[in-house]
Amino acid sequence: MSRVYNFSAGPSMLPEKVLKTAAEEMLDYKGSGQSVMEMSHRSKTYQAIFDETEALLREVMNIPDNYKVLFLQGGASTQFAMIPLNLMNKNNKADFVVTGQWAKKAYKEAARYGTANVVASSEDQTFSYIPKLDKATFTPDADFFHICVNNTIYGTKWNTFPETGDVPLIGDISSCILSEPIDVTKFGMLYAGAQKNMAPAGVTIVIIREDLIGNAMDITPTMLNYSTHSENGSMFNTPPCYCIYVAKLVLEWIKNDIGGLEKMKELNEKKAKLLYDFLDSSEMFRGTVVAEDRSLMNVPFVTGNDELDAKFVKEATAAGFVNLKGHRSVGGMRASIYNAMPIEGVEKLVDFMKAFEAANK
Repeated sequence: MSRVYNFSAGPSMLPEKVLKTAAEEMLDYKGSGQSVMEMSHRSKTYQAIFDETEALLREVMNIPDNYKVLFLQGGASTQFAMIPLNLMNKNNKADFVVTGQWAKKAYKEAARYGTANVVASSEDQTFSYIPKLDKATFTPDADFFHICVNNTIYGTKWNTFPETGDVPLIGDISSCILSEPIDVTKFGMLYAGAQKNMAPAGVTIVIIREDLIGNAMDITPTMLNYSTHSENGSMFNTPPCYCIYVAKLVLEWIKNDIGGLEKMKELNEKKAKLLYDFLDSSEMFRGTVVAEDRSLMNVPFVTGNDELDAKFVKEATAAGFVNLKGHRSVGGMRASIYNAMPIEGVEKLVDFMKAFEAANK
């Protein structure tokens, strides 16, 4: 069977070059006589893979030296607890902008450990926009200020980040990491589950300013303390070795084949424009997000008719466009067009949508 166009929100498609390289090296990584999948994480060979992955990530994302890069487990959802346990440690307060399900979960988890303040929310309109902020609602002595930079389920993204002064800004970039340049210095910490744009499911990337490490609450479990992982080079326990290796291959692809994050952004903007332009002109389909806050990565859309939505998803799947069904909490459709989605995949999807619209008038 030929490969399908996979529009899954995660785990999502990986670049074909990366998959082919991983396949070629599956049984014998560079003459070692073993697969990375079975390699000791304490070996010199694997340490070299790990070090190169971190160096590439620092180079591609332009991460300053005063930030630690940690390769952890537990997904971004575990970070919802780790962040307050490690950072909500001076005044026991934090601010949140709730722009979707994951931002809401982060807020609820933090509220278990201190005072969590919702500065703004877009839940009133099914998270279809990024709310405008009023600095008067910010907590001046908050320990951190949390946003979800790209909202996977609802298809919104922050284009301008909040100015939080001395309060560290924390950004969940799970569904937009490596999709475009981001100024790391505007954040105290960035984190991402890698399964949407960077690697298979299993590794979580944390980029954290050094001064924010080392003040965890006394109740913090050893494995949830950033110091544990920072002091041990992410090797306190066995890391998700193979996922980190694939992340290295993805970073090499972005650097050498794409030409870096500026070029990656250009390609992603081109893909997104193709789909949004069609949605804006269609008489059947419509996007659900206000134009100024549209994501480059996740594009939700509907027909307005549940039966027609279901028919579209079924026929699209049969035609090789898979995982277009919207998240169970919102319905409709969603096309996740991450870095690895080739432009021809979006072009062919639009052609299919045009044909479906013509046949179902």
